[in-house]
Amino acid sequence: MTEVLLVASTWPQYGVLADSVRKFNALGARVRLAGTFPMDAEGVPEQLAESELAELHQLPRNLKHRSQALRRRASKSPAGLRVWMQAGRDSWLRSRARKADVLVALDPGAVYTVWRLAEFNRAAPARFGLAPALKAVEELKAQGGTAGARGSVLPPLHAITRDVKRTVDHLPAQIVRAATPRPVMRSGVGARLWRSAVTAPGMPTKVRAATSRYVAEGMRWAGRTSGAALTLADAAAKIPDLKLKADLYDEAAMQEIGKGISPRGIEKAVAARLALADAEFAKGHVKEAAEALNRALFLDFHRVLHIDQLSSPLARDAQGFVAPLYRSTAMQALSRPRGRRAPAAPAPTDRPLRLLVTTSANDNFLHLIKEHFGDHPGVELRYLDLAASKHLKRISWAAPRMLQDRLTDGESDYHEEVERLMRPHLNWADTVFLEWAAGPAGMLTTIDPGTTRVVVRLHSYEAFTRWPHMTDFSRVDDLVFVAPHVKDLTTSLVPMLRGEHAPRFHVLDNAMDLAGFDRPKSPEARFNLGLVGISQVAKDPKWAIDVLQRVRKHDDRYRLLLVGGDMDRRTSKATRDYLREFEEILQPLEESGAVVRLGPTDDVPGKLVDIGTILSSSVREGCHVGLMEGAASGAVPVVRDWPFYAGKPNSARTLYPQDWVVGSPQEAAERILKTTATEEAWRAAGERATEHALTVWDWPVVQKHFEELFLGEDLGRK
Repeated sequence: MTEVLLVASTWPQYGVLADSVRKFNALGARVRLAGTFPMDAEGVPEQLAESELAELHQLPRNLKHRSQALRRRASKSPAGLRVWMQAGRDSWLRSRARKADVLVALDPGAVYTVWRLAEFNRAAPARFGLAPALKAVEELKAQGGTAGARGSVLPPLHAITRDVKRTVDHLPAQIVRAATPRPVMRSGVGARLWRSAVTAPGMPTKVRAATSRYVAEGMRWAGRTSGAALTLADAAAKIPDLKLKADLYDEAAMQEIGKGISPRGIEKAVAARLALADAEFAKGHVKEAAEALNRALFLDFHRVLHIDQLSSPLARDAQGFVAPLYRSTAMQALSRPRGRRAPAAPAPTDRPLRLLVTTSANDNFLHLIKEHFGDHPGVELRYLDLAASKHLKRISWAAPRMLQDRLTDGESDYHEEVERLMRPHLNWADTVFLEWAAGPAGMLTTIDPGTTRVVVRLHSYEAFTRWPHMTDFSRVDDLVFVAPHVKDLTTSLVPMLRGEHAPRFHVLDNAMDLAGFDRPKSPEARFNLGLVGISQVAKDPKWAIDVLQRVRKHDDRYRLLLVGGDMDRRTSKATRDYLREFEEILQPLEESGAVVRLGPTDDVPGKLVDIGTILSSSVREGCHVGLMEGAASGAVPVVRDWPFYAGKPNSARTLYPQDWVVGSPQEAAERILKTTATEEAWRAAGERATEHALTVWDWPVVQKHFEELFLGEDLGRK
């Protein structure tokens, strides 16, 4: 005889139950019902009492005889989990569950309990609802009546997935949440079951969205980050409402981004936001279109994808990566060049050039420029730090307002505010030199610069952000890059930089005073490798550790000196993960003295005196100032062929002398061992490095290029 165990947390519909019990009996099944609802004689309707149930069993209805700690935990748990807390220790229930051929949950509150019971009886199919249970009994009857000979692993996905799909669209969101207690998500089967439930056909949109969010919440709790992301994405794919679809795809992407993972579904999240932006823009809802477009750009250029990882989608195919972005009608409207009414006036000949140097907080590479042109007889210099004024700082980074202005062709309150705050500076200046092609560049190009010449310098970081895509480069006269490979990447990303409205291009080295780095080194420095700057994941100091370990196999006198502050754990989860792995590798090496952390310093030339080989371990760089300073100090340069640019027309191999660049840690170790084999060889290699650095990158050489940029004839090339 087939044994059927029904479990309920609320009063069943007795007429339906009694009718079903008779059908079970007709199939040769014996049915028992256990419930946490009251089963006292007066509370049981006559039709249930007269049904053909083999047995009724009252499960504990509360936890009053259990510990205070358990009661406190139960009060904060979903209803489904509370039912299990009450009933899980009941010996009758466990005994009957082990012997049952079919386990049945009659209501959502009993689903978790039946799922747990199925773990004790891995042969019995578990079902949600009477109709699926009757079908299971029919299937068993065809196989001989019992489940004892079945060998499937339970809880099997097929056992209740269909019934959850059929039922979930009729459940209020709060019941769905109660029916999916978090421990279920620890099971791969349980997680897949509820993930599949959110794609059930015919489910109301709001219920589908709410269900997916609750399931994702449980998966996050169970440590299934990617499962949570897939659940939300699966639900989003079934939702026609563009706003809700975009929100769910966005939430799916942020599940993984929040854990430092590059989202597998980022393309869908961006596409959904772009579709929403296009729809809103077509309706004339500019504010909503700008917000959707801003979010699409934020996701597409999130730092976890491009900055806090050792690689980026841009390394594989930068132009292909942004192609979907520029197929958007809203993005095309945003990217339309507005130009300027009059060309920039030539530099004055009857008075000094009025040069406005401006940035927002970060003036790391401006000191020599300000000092030189501040004392230049042909220049009257002013310096404007946008971050020093709360009003200028606010408009410099107001991305949604910038986008809204671009979509309305300058008819916005933001346009008026930028005019009011920046026009006095533009009216004074003959030339504006804006450091960093980031938020302030987007802000400044909101308005027509008049006859003032606008020069913007882009380092490297900005190319990996959304800001160049929010800048109207038709209002920029000259765009300065710090290296050819940075120019190649940026122009491949921004279509406006490839069109007729593109500014003039220049490649100018950073302003560096390198002569002061040329100091005598002690003989002991020969065995010290150095890495200056380890504050970003892209610096990849683990590569330098690999090189160190290889050279120490030949001679344990080699050490690695790390100069600079550590990565900021608060930057992102991806940064924290990298830093944790790095410190695990570093700890034994520090304890043995093989690695020495010197920390942040204001005296880099003094630290370089003790460094005989300077490393560039980065996966990408603009020009790597720390390496150039090390070369100027007479340290032997060993440059990793930065993987992001390796094999491209311009890379580390075209920026530096060929013999400096290596393709692997093994090549790096071989170069170090060869150039430091003797003190004479090491000092000779260091002298050649110093000569190259001082004749190519030192400020007396580079300042002439800046004078030509600001005061001389135009040397820019498209």
